[in-house]
Amino acid sequence: MLGKLGVEVDQLLHNVKQAVQWFKTHQHPDLIFLDIQLSDGLSFEIFDQVDIKSAIIITTAYDEYALKAFKLNSIDYLLKPIDEEELEKAILKYRYFKPDNAQVSLNFEEVKKLLVNPLDRGYKKRISVNVGQRIKLISMDEIVCFYSRDKGTYLHTLENRSYVMDASMDAIYEDLQPDLFFRISRGYIININQIGDIFNYTNNRLRLKMNHLEDGEVIVSRQRVKAFKDWLG
Repeated sequence: MLGKLGVEVDQLLHNVKQAVQWFKTHQHPDLIFLDIQLSDGLSFEIFDQVDIKSAIIITTAYDEYALKAFKLNSIDYLLKPIDEEELEKAILKYRYFKPDNAQVSLNFEEVKKLLVNPLDRGYKKRISVNVGQRIKLISMDEIVCFYSRDKGTYLHTLENRSYVMDASMDAIYEDLQPDLFFRISRGYIININQIGDIFNYTNNRLRLKMNHLEDGEVIVSRQRVKAFKDWLG
């Protein structure tokens, strides 16, 4: 999509650690396309460690970070799946401001439009799973968590049963209501209504006791603890 618009991609960076190292040792590009949730944390952590001068276009599935993006040199905030027309508009906006090297941020009215009620966003209300020859529909309220194990992805229900999922954890998370579900680690996405207890754990992590989930420890990764606490409110 970028190639069609005459944009040359200089570098792909896949996590916070890699990005920080790269920005410390290379000339910063004119423009950054920034996803929010990277494999080892939120991309905003990059800006806590490096003073980045590049213009930024946010590309993410999560609208709850719009106000935080507002504080960066954000040209635009594009929600996934990326629409080609919206991408082109964002590129044109960047090119308009580029000659003056202006410090551009999102228009506040545009930001407010992004902060819609999650209930109005069209997130999935139920998920279908295969049970033998049948297809079973499971309401989001019945789901305790999603988890990955042995290269498989599963959902676990209030009935203390697990079902195999066809989609990856990343794909699943994009369709979930963000005030109901949170990804606490690479291996777990949990339902806020099914948290029984929260305990302090080693290495500044947290351990969760989930309702209707008997086996295994559910650990909030160290990188996700702060965001998890903020999510809990």
